[in-house]
Amino acid sequence: MAKSGTYWNRLGFERELWEKGVTLVAGVDEAGCGPLAGPVVAGAVLFPHGWLTTGLDSKLRGLNDSKQLTEEQREKFYAIITSHPEIRFGIAVVEVEIIDRINILQASHRAMDLALSQLQPAPQHVLVDGRPVKSMRFPNTPLVEGDARSYSIAAASVLAKVTRDRLMLAYDAQYPGYGFAGHKGYGTPQHLAAITERGPCPIHRRSFAPFRVQAVELELFESFDTDGTPMEHQQG
Repeated sequence: MAKSGTYWNRLGFERELWEKGVTLVAGVDEAGCGPLAGPVVAGAVLFPHGWLTTGLDSKLRGLNDSKQLTEEQREKFYAIITSHPEIRFGIAVVEVEIIDRINILQASHRAMDLALSQLQPAPQHVLVDGRPVKSMRFPNTPLVEGDARSYSIAAASVLAKVTRDRLMLAYDAQYPGYGFAGHKGYGTPQHLAAITERGPCPIHRRSFAPFRVQAVELELFESFDTDGTPMEHQQG
């Protein structure tokens, strides 16, 4: 019985909205806010409101926050979600150049909006993992740890995670020696050692530490002449 209760509770937020007549309810989540390299990716998923009476499709039993699933499980659910005739989904990628220009928070919000914009029909309400997103153009409800509390958000997290992991595998082949296939761009000791040895590559986020610290140190170094005199105080 407890298992059944959990099953229904994870559709609780969707059911509450469906019962109020809000039939188009989407979940949205991102992957890749923390890494030192690579894009941020967002997924958006809209389940059919008919599941109010039938419940979650049995093929999706076991769906959870992508971080709680194995790679094999994520790939399985990704295939089910993206091929299901009743599920609408969107996936958006925001590249490192934009992350460095507008910051990672704004970039993740942009990715969410782009993923949601792909949904047809457009959602009437969105369940968002984490904190409120003021820039979101749809009415929304933020849910802390929402990817473990809402099946819609969990499905979105799977799409985002699988897509980003696949991109990082491709980058591992393009930029060998950094170990992107293993750590996916996160700041592991192996990754930091590779950066120290090789320097950053084109997909590293220059606005992130340790690159930001290096940039500040270089700027300070370049502001002094070889004798230690500040350049701005020298007479031309």
